Amino acid sequence: MDGIDRRILTELTQDARVPLVALAGRVHLSRNAVKQRIERMERDGVIAGYTVRRGAVGAPRVSAIVLIYRTDRMRGAHVVTALEQIPEVVRCDVLSGEFDLFATVHAETMDRVGEIWEQIAALPGVANTVTSVSLTRVIDRG
Repeated sequence: MDGIDRRILTELTQDARVPLVALAGRVHLSRNAVKQRIERMERDGVIAGYTVRRGAVGAPRVSAIVLIYRTDRMRGAHVVTALEQIPEVVRCDVLSGEFDLFATVHAETMDRVGEIWEQIAALPGVANTVTSVSLTRVIDRG
């Protein structure tokens, strides 16, 4: 990756739907050169996908983390598969240490966070959970 690739990534991070012609003008390359660089970064895993970030209307108002302790210590995929089915679970990491999973939840209301917590706690193989709600976001690097 060079400086132009980093500029392309910066521009795409700010607006993933920017037309190639506009992006090419911003980084001073031809449309085809930008397209080839983007395709290479996708192949190399630098760009792993494109996503929708919801704006103010209907945006999640509550963020929470749920630490999950599994009785089977990560043998089998049924808990992760169930978490994938909950749209408000936007991220899930496997942890070392006491807890096995760290799930990030973005929901519309506290009631919905409670429903999700109940759903996770009731999953076969989940022995315990600890849930914390975000009060204020002070750093957000996207």
